[in-house]
Amino acid sequence: MPVPLPSDRDVNLRPPDSPEVELIARGIISAITPPGGLTDLQQMLFDATIEAMTGVAVHSAELVPISPGAYAEGLARRDAAFRSRLVQSMIMGALVLRPLPPEVAQRVEEFAREMSVDDGMLTVARRFAAGSLGLAAFDFERNGYTADWAPERAASLHTSGALQSAWQECVDEPALAARWQALGDLPDGTIGRAIFEFYEARGFVFPGLPGSAPPLLAQHDWVHVLADYGSRVESELEVFAFISRANDDPRAFSLFAMVLSLFETGYLRAGAGLFEAFPGQLSQDGVAQRVADALRRGALSHGRDGAPDVDFLAVDWLALADRPVDELRAEFGIVAKSGKALAAGSVGPWEPGGISEYQYETAQARAVAEGREYDAHGATPFVESSDTAGETGAPDHEPE
Repeated sequence: MPVPLPSDRDVNLRPPDSPEVELIARGIISAITPPGGLTDLQQMLFDATIEAMTGVAVHSAELVPISPGAYAEGLARRDAAFRSRLVQSMIMGALVLRPLPPEVAQRVEEFAREMSVDDGMLTVARRFAAGSLGLAAFDFERNGYTADWAPERAASLHTSGALQSAWQECVDEPALAARWQALGDLPDGTIGRAIFEFYEARGFVFPGLPGSAPPLLAQHDWVHVLADYGSRVESELEVFAFISRANDDPRAFSLFAMVLSLFETGYLRAGAGLFEAFPGQLSQDGVAQRVADALRRGALSHGRDGAPDVDFLAVDWLALADRPVDELRAEFGIVAKSGKALAAGSVGPWEPGGISEYQYETAQARAVAEGREYDAHGATPFVESSDTAGETGAPDHEPE
């Protein structure tokens, strides 16, 4: 029988101690382990994530399994938000499996049911396990972040008209493009100027022009700059892990589930109006550690208005464009990357490896076509080397 949620008097809101962290880890591993045992990726991802989020090191291969009922009883004093995060961790562990065994998807649902948790991505996992990839893609829209999309939510995107769908393109809006182009006139150190240089260095097209990303997807580019992440494919995993964990709305998790399904398993062929599948990125050396740290940093961020969380895709970035990047990082509570993430190869937009060769070459070609000198603003592609710390060997692919 499902364990009910606790009353306000009985709820435990304290951070978990070491014994509870072990309990948490036991349940997650019990839910996601396929018949042949944990995969190397699952083990790396969850050992890194649990330590990053709790400060307690665990070794998933040594954990004793636990039943869904006993697990839920052990978490009886935890509220819906806490339990939902655990279910999402289980879903994450399931979504990195290809094929996804039906018994794993079913087991995750059993754990969720015993904890009195429902999550739209449970349906997605079930679809993947059944091989119904088209239905799963539909369920991302029906049950995820954009499920309740309303045209008025486009106000912060500054499009001339309401957007009828979340990932709708806007390729004939000169006024919108002009606002983005004008970011280049802002002083050095402002986030708007940094975004202008981010786009110029990579050959990205400003929203409002043909070939541009949907305005909602373009919102995440500001987070690349704010949170100091490069623009190679594996960095997209970091950015969306960060964005999804910063938002307390459980549906925001679908954004991270989407990029996992694009850039690790390839369950999705396309997403967010422009991304295309490029599997295997989370499996690259060090990326699991980087994603774990991105989840930690997202969890520690907060709203500028004192709110405990923030939807970074809903922020009116153009209204903040003249603000210094450092000030905004402080206001949003953006903490530094961990030493482990840096050692694993996490880079910013202007560091070596923060831009792909594809982006570098595309931007150069665009500058030539427009009759201007190319300026990378210090960005350089990864220099392939066997002894380079954090080398991922990710392909030179432009997912946007």
